[in-house]
Amino acid sequence: MSEKKLPLSSNEFINAIKDIPTPFHLYDEKAIIDNAKAFKEAFAWAPGFTNFFAVKACPNPSIIKRLAALGFGADCSSLPELLLSKASGITGERIVFTSNDTPAEEFRVAYELGAIINLDDVTHIDYLYNALGGRFPELICFRYNPGPDRTGNAIIGNPVEAKYGVTKSQLFDCYRKAKALGAKRFGLHTMVASNELNGDYIVETARMLFTLVNEIKKELDIDIEFIDMGGGIGIPYRLEDERIDLNELSSKIEKLYKDYNQKVRLTFECGRMITGPYGYLVTKALHVTSKYKEYVGLDACMSDLMRPALYGSYHHITVVGKEDMPKDHVYDVTGSLCENNDKFAIDRKLPKVDEGDIIVIHDTGAHGFSMGFNYNAKLRHAEYLLTADKKLVMIRRAETYDDYVKTLRFEGAEVEV
Repeated sequence: MSEKKLPLSSNEFINAIKDIPTPFHLYDEKAIIDNAKAFKEAFAWAPGFTNFFAVKACPNPSIIKRLAALGFGADCSSLPELLLSKASGITGERIVFTSNDTPAEEFRVAYELGAIINLDDVTHIDYLYNALGGRFPELICFRYNPGPDRTGNAIIGNPVEAKYGVTKSQLFDCYRKAKALGAKRFGLHTMVASNELNGDYIVETARMLFTLVNEIKKELDIDIEFIDMGGGIGIPYRLEDERIDLNELSSKIEKLYKDYNQKVRLTFECGRMITGPYGYLVTKALHVTSKYKEYVGLDACMSDLMRPALYGSYHHITVVGKEDMPKDHVYDVTGSLCENNDKFAIDRKLPKVDEGDIIVIHDTGAHGFSMGFNYNAKLRHAEYLLTADKKLVMIRRAETYDDYVKTLRFEGAEVEV
């Protein structure tokens, strides 16, 4: 069973946020740092172990810099993510650039930054070569899609139907071609599931990659320098979920590492499991109403957290100050978009909610703010960091109307030169 607590007591929490307009995203600095250290320590046996933090999970330099100070790298999927990583002090081979249907400009910037380029498709080899003006990286990586040999999940999809990665036969051709174009160092990547809570699934991914490393060496006489396990380690969104035991997971992978006589570096791209449990969407009940069902309407909406609408995902909800009251009311907890799926929870048992109650939605530290959008001209909200000394520091201000219209061109608009 997982436990869902606020990073402060109810009274401390209410006092800390009394002057901050809701909604906003809040991150617990100490918990994130402690969790990141625990991940590193669990895999301390692995030579050169690195976690490339998935920037897509929480693209804020105030978070990324703190992880960089622990030796984390960055997993990037776009030009802005590359630039955010650079601004956070992460460059060179501390970046892995994995994208699909990638514009030439983004490949060029990744190359200029010295990032590890991880190709998603066999056709990208020539595309990259041409994008770089007839050059090719000395270090190259390929993303493997095992197809029918593995099952995926709802988030990342069944490997056979997923758009990501190369097939096994293509993989060997990719290394041959890359070597012919001048590549001298090689990596192997996969990501076949997301938010996985079965540690044995991650272990089997390691087994799959260790097997491939040995097959590639035997058939192509190519030494794979590192394997990238991708992300995929899940977090316990539901109370009944069990968190993966990182030490147990690491121990099982270490045994495989020795059994398969490996010398490769082991890397991950975990984002969700690093920051996810330690982020909170802090919002307020604006309306409590009864129609055919009972509703709690919040001042946040799915533009602040779209996972429940997109995936039907569960996020635990705390009514601050009423944690010990009986959960004897059943509500749909909704936002203000003109979309009926703008709901954070459906038929959720909660204590009686009153207008003005502070509502905290848990586990939003990954793929929360970062998946936000501006539909209905909703403005994106602020991010705050709860520092180790229990102070709230703004790390991203809320958008304004001026921000929203800044790129528009209409009569009377200010035009930047």
